[in-house]
Amino acid sequence: MTSTALPMPDLSGAFPGPFPAGPHAADVRAHLEQWLDRFPLLGRPEARHLLCDIVAHGVARTFPGAEPDGLFLSADLFLWLTAFDDTHGEATAAADPARLVRRIQGCVHLLADGEPSGEADVFDAALHDLLARLRARATAAQYLRVTGCLRDVLFGMVWEAHHLGGPGPVGLREYRAVRPHTVFARTLLALAEVVLGYELPDGARHSAAVREPETAVADLAGILNDLGSYARESAKGAPTSLNLVSLITRERDCDVAAAFAAASRLGEERAAAARRGIAVLAADGSAPLARHAEALESIACSYVWHIDHARYQGG
Repeated sequence: MTSTALPMPDLSGAFPGPFPAGPHAADVRAHLEQWLDRFPLLGRPEARHLLCDIVAHGVARTFPGAEPDGLFLSADLFLWLTAFDDTHGEATAAADPARLVRRIQGCVHLLADGEPSGEADVFDAALHDLLARLRARATAAQYLRVTGCLRDVLFGMVWEAHHLGGPGPVGLREYRAVRPHTVFARTLLALAEVVLGYELPDGARHSAAVREPETAVADLAGILNDLGSYARESAKGAPTSLNLVSLITRERDCDVAAAFAAASRLGEERAAAARRGIAVLAADGSAPLARHAEALESIACSYVWHIDHARYQGG
């Protein structure tokens, strides 16, 4: 089945676009190229070109009102996560999950404020740089939230590797609980306060008014990424088994078209829930909640935008 036979969800009611980008995308792109010269995380020039392009333009849409230094930090972090997953996760990790666990051990050591070991590689060195910059910019609580999300991402990579190479099926509920972390949405939600310079009061942070739209945005990010990835991989004839569409196909005993349609409807539902929650936050009257509502909207819009990029269109 080709990607043209798999229509994406209609999000025109919730996030119609156009999706505004800040004025610094070119500066972010140039910075990423320089950072990769310092920390060569990617080997293939075409992979480097595509990833720098989507990260630079994506971050400019994720945080359109941010100043350059905050954008550079978030872009470098997002690029590091993607390059690490492309290099050490996915199919490579599925063939040898234990090797991925050993590789992640060094990252966990750094996240615990350790220094790179004598066996550190370029990913360790780049992560050490990122954490030093994050520590200099964030409050102590913000730093702990972001690094906690990074640990969740690394756990999610191990979880994916185990299930890609394992014999047992994965349930939809379990998969959907992990996916917002592996699509990096939870990390971006935590990073928003650091990049945009606000901090939610603790009472608000744990309220349903904040948690529900955050969850809806994170769910939407995972669904859109899965739909875009499945359509691309189906066009190449090799869709992954650990994908929302594949899991719906197995759990509901339906064909791919029906499963894709069901996943698209779920995306539309989560987009509508995110839109409702964002509207409630924006109308609250609190400046931090209004800033958070803006951040949630722009994060959601960036995921809607990025699935049309060449990286998800067979590029």
